[in-house]
Amino acid sequence: MFATIYLPNFYLQAATRHQPELRAKPVGLIEEQQRKPMIIQLNEPAQNAGIRKGMTPSQALARCLSVAIKARAYTQEKSIQEILLYYAFSFSPFVEATAPGICTVQFTDNRNLSEKVSHVIERLLECEIAAQAAIAPTPDTSFLAAHLARPLLQIENAKDFLAALPIETLAIIGTRVSDSSSV
Repeated sequence: MFATIYLPNFYLQAATRHQPELRAKPVGLIEEQQRKPMIIQLNEPAQNAGIRKGMTPSQALARCLSVAIKARAYTQEKSIQEILLYYAFSFSPFVEATAPGICTVQFTDNRNLSEKVSHVIERLLECEIAAQAAIAPTPDTSFLAAHLARPLLQIENAKDFLAALPIETLAIIGTRVSDSSSV
């Protein structure tokens, strides 16, 4: 069995981790190193205010004057990734850093997997890191399911799970992954 632990909006979480007052406010994240900075990640309040990825900070401010524009925090990103891997290695020696904010774990002992993974999600939450995870027979299935988990999803039959997924779900997850790897 495999588990994928996924930190949604990884870059945004890193930039705002120690600013809990921003959680309920609209926040957009930019890559300062770009020639023309654009929003690369945003939280739900920002989406609800009409802000979209690809907007410039001035376009985001035109949609919502109260939006907080944050820059990527590379040091925090590294710190959060290390914390994620630390907890993943706490229950298995077979861990892959799949992408920023995503790791995949292979289990040799399949007993109490939900309990083990739930424990890691709780530990991450104590570190002010939101996580969701999925357990499945294959790494690809656990990866897809982790994006849908709230906060944990266990899949026993990968074929049945994948057959029930609307094709739009795969497109949304693919967009999230390409956003993470291209930033």
